[in-house]
Amino acid sequence: MTTTPATSTSAWTTTRKNKRPASPKVDQPSATPLPAGIVPGQPLTALAPMQDVTDLPFMRVIAAHGAPDYYFTEFFRVHAQSRLEKHIVRSIDENDTARPVFAQLIGEDPEHMTRAVRDLLAHPVAGIDLNMGCPAPKVYKKNVGGGLLRDPAKIDLLLGVMRDACPGLFTVKMRIGFEDARHFETILGLIDKHRVDLLSLHGRTVKEMYRSEVHYDHIARAARAVRCPVLANGNITSAATAVRVLRETGAAGVMIGRHAIRNPWIFAQCRDAFAGRPVQPVTLGQVDNYIRGLYAATATPGLSELILVNKMKKYLNFVGQSVDATGAFLHAMRRTRSRDELFAVCDQHLLREPGKIFADEPYPGVVARPNCETPDADGCSLDSISA
Repeated sequence: MTTTPATSTSAWTTTRKNKRPASPKVDQPSATPLPAGIVPGQPLTALAPMQDVTDLPFMRVIAAHGAPDYYFTEFFRVHAQSRLEKHIVRSIDENDTARPVFAQLIGEDPEHMTRAVRDLLAHPVAGIDLNMGCPAPKVYKKNVGGGLLRDPAKIDLLLGVMRDACPGLFTVKMRIGFEDARHFETILGLIDKHRVDLLSLHGRTVKEMYRSEVHYDHIARAARAVRCPVLANGNITSAATAVRVLRETGAAGVMIGRHAIRNPWIFAQCRDAFAGRPVQPVTLGQVDNYIRGLYAATATPGLSELILVNKMKKYLNFVGQSVDATGAFLHAMRRTRSRDELFAVCDQHLLREPGKIFADEPYPGVVARPNCETPDADGCSLDSISA
């Protein structure tokens, strides 16, 4: 479906019955308040943590187009031999976006997780986030990420030691269950028991990966059940979708992942929609500027042109979902092997009609398939995500 010129998409200030929706839950179970959002009183927005994506250059690019209220890092892998990955630490220490950054950890050993928390507290983190949602088989088979959702007793232990180690904000990102939601209510009880400060909930099970419909009813159940604010996550495709999901779930805000890669203006558009203002459409000329800026930002010394082009393809797999309904941009982009070839495709498909509107929702049937250029990439990277 194509985007129409600027129209009001706000349902935050007006519902189907012209009544203001219930205020999102913002009561805090700990003494440390959440950082203030960009616009006081509005629902919160967050960029979801994504491996090989949410590094410092990408955070800066997103900020240039309209930052979210919160950033979350790629996950730090925690085990007996682990040390904080330097490139992820950079996204904390050198953060110049003016927005807070939460550091995400993935692991299952209480002693080593506590050590990692202590190490991170020496850096300017907004808080510590526990990953209980990564759905990649190579991850959950190690009983970390989404694999933890099979074992409420282990979750109880891990939340307890991490809460004790965090004098400030302690947050959790999870899914509704592993293969089903049998432990969902139990885990929500543990979220309260251990005074988690913010819950980001992806409304699918681990086994559903990114393929099924999102179970927003479970997010609504969580928003009613737990004391901390809940961020709704999963298939938040546009500002209009964000407004609808907030109305349906009563969540305190939204966390957006791959659709922020496709449309980095989405957080600014959400703020407009939440305020009842018209959401400004994006043009293909603006998308071209975004792509060129992203290429420059992700170029690092020593990185070959072919590797950089292949890295760009992972982002453009998502951008291309809103360029044209036939997938012609995606087809041509996936066959490029150099900078000149990549930008020639952009010239042809984006700058031939730079004023044409970039669709605010992905075109039906235009699929961001996993990238085949990097078969050894991490299981939770964009190489394993389709939309």
